[in-house]
Amino acid sequence: MRLILASNNAKKLEELRRILDHMGIEVISQREAGLCLDVEETGTTFAENAFLKAEAACKASGCAAVADDSGLVVDALGGAPGIYSARYGTPDLDDRGRYELLLKNLEKEERRTAKFVSSIVCVFPNRDKIEAYGECAGEILRAPRGTGGFGYDPVFLVPSYGKSMAELSPAEKDAVSHRGAAMRQFQEKLKAYLRGDIC
Repeated sequence: MRLILASNNAKKLEELRRILDHMGIEVISQREAGLCLDVEETGTTFAENAFLKAEAACKASGCAAVADDSGLVVDALGGAPGIYSARYGTPDLDDRGRYELLLKNLEKEERRTAKFVSSIVCVFPNRDKIEAYGECAGEILRAPRGTGGFGYDPVFLVPSYGKSMAELSPAEKDAVSHRGAAMRQFQEKLKAYLRGDIC
């Protein structure tokens, strides 16, 4: 079976392949599928935005497509950046620029609790749909640590390891991350779907 990931994010593609490879499922990016999509994320939740992206890739390709929408929810900022995590601040900011802006906005905050959230939606040509969800609770550090991962990983402390998300090995990250949790749930639901247990 082949799944199109409705993204060109190499790190997301690597994580999805790592988790689904043993099921014999080939995962390709939308670019590899010959798609050039720029879906407007008009949803008000992570799940709604994931569905919009997966549905667009499925319709354009005629193949099953999966999308992840994830982000950082910071308590002291009223849940921001939330669904705008990848677009936090001005359009010219890169990952580092966004997490530096976050640290600046939290400079005087003692309450640093936060969570990463991931919603995964898979849409099939027959309009069947699978949804999965995961989250990872932690805290925002006062300075970045580590060189792995992407996005806000360097400033997100995973308490159970005492490390930032960017300091974790791929195996450690898969075990505790929001996307890892959502992927495992998605994997089980996909297995059930392929057995015909759910639709």
